[in-house]
Order: sequence, then structure tokens, then C-alpha cells
Amino acid sequence: MAGDQKDPTELVRAILTETVSAHQRFAGYGLDPVVAAAAAVSRALSTGRKLLAFGNGGSASDAQHLVAELVGRFDGERRALAAVALTADSNIVTAVANDYGYDQVFSRQIEGLGCAGDVAFGISTSGRSKNVETALASAKARGLITVALTGRDGGRMGADADIHLNVAETSTARVQEVHRTVLHAICSLIDRGLASA
Repeated sequence: MAGDQKDPTELVRAILTETVSAHQRFAGYGLDPVVAAAAAVSRALSTGRKLLAFGNGGSASDAQHLVAELVGRFDGERRALAAVALTADSNIVTAVANDYGYDQVFSRQIEGLGCAGDVAFGISTSGRSKNVETALASAKARGLITVALTGRDGGRMGADADIHLNVAETSTARVQEVHRTVLHAICSLIDRGLASA
């Protein structure tokens, strides 16, 4: 393990080697769901629907990063795309957490903002984040397309999602690193699909 290294330079080398290996493993089994997720998001956005992205901690940051790339730009110039990070409004998150409980912070927003045909994009390194799981269930019940980006074995949220992108690593750091690359791949595919839309 990288943590066992004593030389700082070798520690950095070991970390980089581990993340490259995690990416290579994912490339061996995880590509089809990435393409399916990009296609689902692209279809939704090109037909007037929107993406709702959410997660906790580092996954919240990834949700916001994904939304920024879609509303702003990624590979090149194109129209702004309809995407909202359900993690970004601290007033909503704290009000819902206070009044309904933290498990409802995303599902309550899905209820208010989600429409059939939208994409609910939940991110969890464990696949066991209760509030993400609850939001995806709420989204599915309302007719949204559900995408789960997970780690480890994906948990219930992965099993229940319409599209499951699973980075089957045990290290949270390695999962997060591959998640960011997967999100960039999705953005790149979306840009190509919507460039003339």
C-alpha cells in the first residue's frame, strides 16, 4: 500500500501508480455504462429536460463540477445546458435537513424540481449514502432517469438505478479519482453529441 512507503517521492509514485491501475481496471469493465449515461443525459438535455446532480462531501464537489461543465463549457463552445447541483444551495440543504432530516435533503429537491424525463445523477463512493439512495428512489417514482456513480460494490443505489457506473475499488481516494475522469468522459461525449443541437 502507498501508506507503507517511507520516502515521500516513492509515496507519490505509489499513489500515481495506484490511480493509473484503478483507471485501467475500470477501462476493462466499466465503459458501456459511461456511454449509456452520456447518451441518457444527452437525450434529456436535447429535448428540453435537465440534469439534477447530487452527492455528499467529495461527491458533492463532483456533482457541482459536472454541473459547471454542462452549464458553462467543457471541450468547446456550445449552448448552455440545463443542469442543477442539488448540493449547492446551503439554504435549501440546511432547511430541509432541519425540518425533515438529512436523508431528505436531495429527495425534497427532486420532488420540487424533477420532472419525468429529467436525469437524476447520484454520486456516492460507497453506494450506501442514504440521502442519495432516497433521492434516486424518489426520482425513479417520478419518472426521472436515474444514474448512480458509485464505488465498492455499488450498494442498493447502484442496484436500483437505471444506469449504474461502478468503480469497484475499496479506496475512497481511488474511487474519487476515477469518478472525476468518468465525469469528464461523460462531458466530452455530451459535448460531441450536442455540439450542433
